[in-house]
Amino acid sequence: PSPGSRDARPAVTPVAAVLPAGGSGERLGGATPKQFCAVQGRPLVSYTVRAMERISWIADIIVVVSPENIEIMKSIIERYGHKRVTIVKGGITRHRSIFNGLKVFAENEFSNHLLQKPEVVIIHDAVRPFVEEDILSKVVMAAKEHGAAGAIRPLVSTVIASAADGCLDHSLERARYRASEMPQAFLFDIIYEAYRQCTDYDLDYGTECLHLALKYCKTNAKLVEGTADLWKVTYKRDLYAAESIIKDNLSQQVCVITDVKEAVAQVGFLLHECLKSQIKVEAISISLSKNDSHLQNIFSGQCYNFVCIKGKKYAIQETQQLVDMLEKSNIPLLYPVVLILVHLDISENISFSIGMEELTRIKKFAREVKKKNILVYGLLIQYK
Repeated sequence: PSPGSRDARPAVTPVAAVLPAGGSGERLGGATPKQFCAVQGRPLVSYTVRAMERISWIADIIVVVSPENIEIMKSIIERYGHKRVTIVKGGITRHRSIFNGLKVFAENEFSNHLLQKPEVVIIHDAVRPFVEEDILSKVVMAAKEHGAAGAIRPLVSTVIASAADGCLDHSLERARYRASEMPQAFLFDIIYEAYRQCTDYDLDYGTECLHLALKYCKTNAKLVEGTADLWKVTYKRDLYAAESIIKDNLSQQVCVITDVKEAVAQVGFLLHECLKSQIKVEAISISLSKNDSHLQNIFSGQCYNFVCIKGKKYAIQETQQLVDMLEKSNIPLLYPVVLILVHLDISENISFSIGMEELTRIKKFAREVKKKNILVYGLLIQYK
């Protein structure tokens, strides 16, 4: 979730998301459709699904893929541990695919059982992986009030029309127009009815869901100003841009974990204060011997760097607990997770030492978890 957005959740239950992912990727070039292209070793569609499933108030995620890619999508869901996902067979066009995705809530044609019909449904492209909870919440709340809502962005270039002879006919005043983006959200009954009434021409050649709601249900969509990261991966250069953004995000976030002892919590606070002007820092103080739900929520997010500060000698059981929670979250499947263990000596003794036997155990443990893509480092500090 984006910073500060946890309380901005819509008072709507349930909400569902439909992700059309049936494109062929012709503009990208190459044999692999863009939604299945690997970015940092992970298919693009998996990032988008992850962005949705991180949000607790989205009850169901419908991924619509072409028939020949259903098995590929199933393997992605299994490998990356995606939850709340239903795969639906797509149609020959974007609108027909979206309609198929909506049918799982109203008809048995594309699913063995009906899912609970949502009050609001989000429609979002599977190749727009950087969507945040804040904009999703805004379009959902706007859709609840107005019936339909969609993200927009300012036009970057002036739009012109050419005459039959290939010369300039006229141009549009850029300040008056906006680019329609995703996500969009609708009251389910409105968008489903719009698709039911749709002509074959609209289903085959239309591109704008908001237009269908207006044309067939007389629903005027509320337009919500979106952020710059809503862009769509269309060309090969976009894959490189997406990879760069993901790498940057990985290095810009750290979670500082301390136990509840005063001296240890103080060191955690000082570290937080030193780092917060440079990177995003989340600091939590918990009893490391307990199965903390807040910590589990953080592990299920997008943080890959952790600093754990403890005020006693190395306790392999507690560290193993942290590693187990990281493994269960599936995040090491994607990128290496860095876990820095800081052990504070807050005793009156001048020297701090760990027996060779225990030191050997630490090194052995680090070698073992490295095989699981978790990099463990240790730091011993005498603190007065």
